[in-house]
Amino acid sequence: MSRRPEIRTRDVRLNSIGVRAKIVLKNEMAKIFLHLPIDPVPSTSIEMTNNCSTLGTATPINESVVESEKQWNVQPSAFSKLCSNPIREIVDNIKKPATSTKKLIPLSLGDPTVFGNLHCPDVLVEAIVRNTRSMQHNGYIHSAGSEAARTAIAEHFGKPEAPLTMEDVIITSGCSGAIEIALQGLLNPGDNILLPNPGFPLYRALCAAYKIECRFYTLKPKNNWEVDLEHMQALVDDQTKAILVNNPSNPCGSVFSKSHSEKILEIAELNKIPIITDEIYGDMVFGHNSFFPMATLTTTVPVVAVGGLAKQFLIPGWRVGWITVHDRNNVLNDVRTAYFKLSQNILGANSLVQSAIPDLLTPVPGSVEEQSLAAFKKRLFATLDDNAKYTIGKLSKIPGLEVVVPQGAMYAMVKIQTDVLTKIKDDLDFTQKLLDEESVFVLPGQCFGMTAYFRIVFSAPHEVLADAYARLEDFCHRHQ
Repeated sequence: MSRRPEIRTRDVRLNSIGVRAKIVLKNEMAKIFLHLPIDPVPSTSIEMTNNCSTLGTATPINESVVESEKQWNVQPSAFSKLCSNPIREIVDNIKKPATSTKKLIPLSLGDPTVFGNLHCPDVLVEAIVRNTRSMQHNGYIHSAGSEAARTAIAEHFGKPEAPLTMEDVIITSGCSGAIEIALQGLLNPGDNILLPNPGFPLYRALCAAYKIECRFYTLKPKNNWEVDLEHMQALVDDQTKAILVNNPSNPCGSVFSKSHSEKILEIAELNKIPIITDEIYGDMVFGHNSFFPMATLTTTVPVVAVGGLAKQFLIPGWRVGWITVHDRNNVLNDVRTAYFKLSQNILGANSLVQSAIPDLLTPVPGSVEEQSLAAFKKRLFATLDDNAKYTIGKLSKIPGLEVVVPQGAMYAMVKIQTDVLTKIKDDLDFTQKLLDEESVFVLPGQCFGMTAYFRIVFSAPHEVLADAYARLEDFCHRHQ
């Protein structure tokens, strides 16, 4: 291995003629840069090279060593100052209890793997092991994703009423990366976008970073968190460039009916505004509810759908998501090209995880793998359905709490009735005191833009939920 060159510098001033010099020694070669004063000699710079073994042999006589007049002044970029996640701002200010005899129960994080009771499918594990041993998936791939993975995504999510090809798919670093690229490719600084309230806080964070104005349309809790359609329409103006819809919803756990989704599309069609639909929770619905992908309900409105492997296959840490562009009338041709260009900034998502996408999304019909995946999904959705029912059964009996029945995902938004819980000021006060007194951690509604609520994640095992809800009941009784 070659030795790295040694570089030393020294600033000097020649007293007799007022010349400032900088001497740079790189290994055995010294370079002297002389900077002459403007008056009486025109400003110039002279470079002299001298072979020497020590810095001293190149140092002029009668010198005085001077410190550089320039000071360090390194500041964070203006862009970085715009980046802020509302959840982090609020959660970081919630103080963890210094001492507690009760074990912490975190029902705050939207990670279905945190308690270890839910595991990714065997088909996925086997595919990853097999593909790792093949040594064929260790290198760079196309920045928008491998052909095999993109083709599988197009086949799985493409429908007769919403066809897709590989060229309509961009694979990203997680669904959050898909959301970021979807926004970047469609909106400019100063444009506005319609966002749900309450809603996933990353939407706001990304819009703030890219100087996109957020306009929040109301979701109505008394109508299972359906959109206030009149409010949505009232927010539209000439600078509205997209409507973002999250279905199934984080944080609400709601699932839109087919007719309600069609009404949202009518507003988009009327105003000629494309839809960005966050469908990361896709088929994670239970009870008698059904999920209708937005793109399958229109032949005219261009739809940019984002999704990923994280939640439905229980691997949020593996960070692979995607964008699918549904555009029958070629309205988004240039935007699709922009998405491919933007994907070059990350040089592609995880190649090994992408190699398993065909196994997950397009197993051979009738194969053991297809049957195994079907059984996995059935177990997962049944578990979430059971946990949702258990959550409703317990929380509906606690004084001071009111919960809307969740229909999908793994969340419920719970209303805090401060007229009953008279010792509670608001949702921040509720969550802080619940953490202090009972070591149960939930997120305040303000994280999602909705005061007087908190979000609970119900993917934990039954015994954990039972303990948490018992503590929650004791807490509410004490604070009436």
